[in-house]
Amino acid sequence: MNTYSFFSIFIVSVLFPCTSHSQNNKEEYLKNNSSVLNESYTFPQQNFNVIGFGAYHGSAKTEDAELFIIQSILKKNSINYYFPETDISIAYYFNEYLKSGDEALLKNLIETYGVRIPQERTIEVFNKWKKLKAINDKLPENKKLTVLGADPIVTYQYTYKHLLSLIKDRSKWLLANELQNTIEKDTTDFSPYYNSYSKNQLKAFVSDYELNTAEYNLYINNKEMFVHLISTIKVSFDDYHREKEMFNNYVALSKIYNLKNKVQFFRLGFGHLLKAKEGNYESFLYKLSANGVYTKDKIVSIIGYLTKSEVIWDDKYDTNGNYVSSVNQGDEGIGDSPNEYFKGIDNLKRMKISGLSIFRLNANNSPYYLKGSDLIEVIETPKKRSIDYSNDVTTDFIDYAVLISNSKASQSIYSIPKS
Repeated sequence: MNTYSFFSIFIVSVLFPCTSHSQNNKEEYLKNNSSVLNESYTFPQQNFNVIGFGAYHGSAKTEDAELFIIQSILKKNSINYYFPETDISIAYYFNEYLKSGDEALLKNLIETYGVRIPQERTIEVFNKWKKLKAINDKLPENKKLTVLGADPIVTYQYTYKHLLSLIKDRSKWLLANELQNTIEKDTTDFSPYYNSYSKNQLKAFVSDYELNTAEYNLYINNKEMFVHLISTIKVSFDDYHREKEMFNNYVALSKIYNLKNKVQFFRLGFGHLLKAKEGNYESFLYKLSANGVYTKDKIVSIIGYLTKSEVIWDDKYDTNGNYVSSVNQGDEGIGDSPNEYFKGIDNLKRMKISGLSIFRLNANNSPYYLKGSDLIEVIETPKKRSIDYSNDVTTDFIDYAVLISNSKASQSIYSIPKS
C-alpha cells in the first residue's frame, strides 16, 4: 500500500469513525431485541399507564398487529381503557357493541367514525372489533375493557343519541324532544363541518341549557359526562386545534374515570404517538408528558412501519352515491419508496424475522438512545419539510417499532353487499 492510500484511509477513518460501526451496532442490537409478533409474543414491559400503537391507516396486517399487542399485554397486565381514534359518543356506543354483539350497530359505528379517517372504514377494522369483543368476553367482569374517545366530535349522529341517553326525563325539556325528533326522522347529515341543520339545532340546545342549567340538571342522570359532552359540542361550533382538544378531552375524561393509575391502550395514527416534539409539532402523547399528566417513562409508544405493502387510499362511487371500487396505494403512499422513506428503516428490513416483526428500541445499551433521528425523520426527494433533527434521539419519540411486511390494502366496509 502506498503512503497516499494509507493516509487516505486514515483520514476517512478519523473523520467518519462511527458510520459502519454504528450500523453494525444497530443491526446486532435489533437482532437481539426482535420478536415475531403473534399470539405467542409477551410484551416485556409492565410498569406503564399509557401505551399507544399506530401506523399508516388502511393496511390489513396493521389490525392483526394491534390485536397481537393487546393480547401480549393482557398476559401480564389488565387494560382498563381502550381509546380508538374517535370521539366520546362513538366510543360510548362501541361499549354497547362489546356488550350486545350487534353487528349492524358495529358496521354503522365504523362507517361513522370513518368520516374523519376514511381508511379505517374497512372490513378489517370491522373484523378487528369482532375479535376484540371475543377477547373481552373472556376477561373477568372486573377486568373488561371500557372504550373511551378523546377526539373532537366526528359527527353529531352519536352525539345526539349519547346526549339524550343522559337525560332521564324529557317531559319538560322541549329542545331535548326536538333532538329526539331529529334522530327519529333521520333526514339530516349530522355534520359538524359546516353550518348544518344539526349544528344549529345543537347551538340552540346548548344555549337553552346554559340559560336554565339549575332546572335542567334535575333531569340529568350523569352530570359529569353531560357537562363534558356539552363542552365538546361547543368546541365543534368553531375552528379548533385537534391535538390540543384531544389533550383537553383526555384531561376531562381522566377526572371522570380516574384514569391516573389505570392502564390505557390508544390506537391512533402515528402522528399522535410521538413522545417528543417533531420540530414545533406537539403530538397528543407529547402533551401528556409535557403537561405533567404522566412522566415519560409511564408512556409507551409503538409505531408500525409498512414495507412491500399497500393501504386503501380512497373509495369510488357512482352518480347515485353507490360504492363502486377502491383505490389502493403503496410505495410513496406508505413511506416505502426511494423518494420517500424513514431514515434507518433498512436496518429493520434486514433484521426482520417475520411478516410482523416487533423490535424493542428502549432496552439497556440500545444504540437508539444515542443522537439520531432513525425511524422518525422521513427522507424525501424533493424535500417537502424543513425540520431540524440534528439533536433528536429516536427513543425520545418511540419505544418499539413493528415492521409490517407484505400487507394487503384493507377492504372498504362498503364492499359488503347490502342485505
